[in-house]
Amino acid sequence: MDFFQYEAWLHAKVPRIACKVCGKTTQMDVPWAREGSGFSALFEALALSLCQTLPVRQAAALLRCSDKQLWRRIEHYVQLARAKDDMAEVSVVGIDETSLRKGQNYITVVHDLNAKRLLFACEGRSHQSVVDFAADLKAHGGDPAQIEHVCQDMSAAYAKGVALALPNAQISYDRFHVIAMANEAMDGVRRQEMSSQPQAVKEALGDNDRKLLKSLGWGMRRNPEDWSAKQTHAMHWLQRSTLKSARAWRLKMALRAVYASAAAGNHREQASKGLKDWLSWARRSRLEPFRKLAKTLSERFEAVVRGMLDKRSNAYVEAMNGMLQQAKRAARGFRTASNFIAIAYLRMSKLKHLPINPLQPALPQAVGRVHRCR
Repeated sequence: MDFFQYEAWLHAKVPRIACKVCGKTTQMDVPWAREGSGFSALFEALALSLCQTLPVRQAAALLRCSDKQLWRRIEHYVQLARAKDDMAEVSVVGIDETSLRKGQNYITVVHDLNAKRLLFACEGRSHQSVVDFAADLKAHGGDPAQIEHVCQDMSAAYAKGVALALPNAQISYDRFHVIAMANEAMDGVRRQEMSSQPQAVKEALGDNDRKLLKSLGWGMRRNPEDWSAKQTHAMHWLQRSTLKSARAWRLKMALRAVYASAAAGNHREQASKGLKDWLSWARRSRLEPFRKLAKTLSERFEAVVRGMLDKRSNAYVEAMNGMLQQAKRAARGFRTASNFIAIAYLRMSKLKHLPINPLQPALPQAVGRVHRCR
């Protein structure tokens, strides 16, 4: 580590050891650095601490070294810490994907929803990703048969992987993903109506300001309690109109009401009946995006109802994905998937066997009245 603002170097004559068994002569290990590192152990511990919050390139600039040197140390210590990681108590997991770069480039992330930590990450988003997670879980003292619950999106690939590798796990689709799909269906109806039937929209608008359409788009996506004055006016106008967008918005709000009723009552029969009634309405709505959504939810009916009742969600996983994307933007992207995965483990796995930050105070110090300079 630096001595104030000056670089500090350790110079030592390291004793050599002659082995009588193999006949080789080697240098003995030193207590302040690992073999072949070139950095002291305290310097590496400080570097890891900085990389947990800063982009690696920025941390390298502060430490006056190259980012490649830091990446090698991150991968080394993350690999050592994960080798000692214990996953014996894992029983509830959340599976999702997050983008690596533009195009169809994704990594799969698996989080422990009870301990709130990242368990596994790998490149791709196929069923093999779940199979690889099961193997990694077993290698760290866990049991794939012990996984009782998996919270995920509507991915058929992940569902196939769970069926293959996690035999006792029950899948549930949480409220976040289902309502997000309803929002997408509603937006699809609105866009289709505005583009394919502009004359009908003009007739419905009449003498109203065309800016009403902009307020309408935001009002349909937001909760009623968050509407501005303009959005409230636009939504009241929409409910009195004969546009298809009005029916699409009512369908979306009705699905939210089904979830609210199931959460309040916590009865399976009530939740099943509410969802069945909504599916019947969506099929008869003559709105193609909602008919497709009704078909998708019908094929996964039991898992959707289970997601209504167990009150588990992938909200934590989505929040962690947001933090990963924020780290990617701050770093201006990552060269390889292995770098992205290494940063994910370093920041979100809560690894217990990483080097401790040497600048962290051992004990809290009482603040005296004497002025002291650092």
